[in-house]
Amino acid sequence: MAVLTAITPIEYLKGVGPQKADVLKKELQIFTIGDLLQLYPFRYVDRTQFFKIRQLDASLLGAQVLGRLIRLQEVGEKRAKRLVGLLKDETGTVELVWFQQIAWLKKTLQVNAVYVMYGKPTSFNGAISITHPEMELYQPSEKKIGNQTLQPVYTSTEKLKKFNLDTKGLQKLVAQALETVLPNWEDDLPADLRQKHHLIPAREAVLGIHFPTDQKAYETASRRLKFDELFWLQLRLLRNKQLNTKKYRGHRFTQVGDHFNTFSIRDYLFHLRARRSA
Repeated sequence: MAVLTAITPIEYLKGVGPQKADVLKKELQIFTIGDLLQLYPFRYVDRTQFFKIRQLDASLLGAQVLGRLIRLQEVGEKRAKRLVGLLKDETGTVELVWFQQIAWLKKTLQVNAVYVMYGKPTSFNGAISITHPEMELYQPSEKKIGNQTLQPVYTSTEKLKKFNLDTKGLQKLVAQALETVLPNWEDDLPADLRQKHHLIPAREAVLGIHFPTDQKAYETASRRLKFDELFWLQLRLLRNKQLNTKKYRGHRFTQVGDHFNTFSIRDYLFHLRARRSA
């Protein structure tokens, strides 16, 4: 069996296949496993902190709740059509509302199932509700990478979600990619250069940017990846400069005449004005 690397086409990664590979290429420009690993999370969710429903407040930027979805129904017509759910825990209930991807959500969400819900609480008519929350089926025995203190959230689209490639689906693919190629990941920077600039190995940086164990691990991984980006950019600029210097050589003057030494910009401007006034 061939060893998969960062340059292996994405369709050969376990769990992808031709159809998902096609939509990944069109929607996110992901053609290889390496491209997938360069799809960095745009934010992280602290999965260690859970709120009870009675603790939800509109001042929270985001909240994670463990509860049971006890109701799910489609209401309204045309532009007012929406999907409304009701999440319950031992302290109360909260209304969940979706205005988009209604058909897909109706197929995937399961009434009476327990979910980990994440979203921004808002207040309307004195009641707390959450619009377009992220819903993850609660699976306590599911295998995780790291301790999941900070869980990555990835960019997705409506077309991707039709192939179960929402942020949770992309997270699983990234985890599979890391498990597949990380053992053979080669570091482009020599050890002495990493030591000089206090940089972690590339393998740790790639793992740390997707599944950081804490804020410090994220910052350390981010610093290494930013260094790489600027370092290789500078090398490309230097290379282009050298190529241009060899290709476009200026004329070399072997002798400098008397007129060069006695030339004055004042004389040049005087003669230039004289010509214009003539």
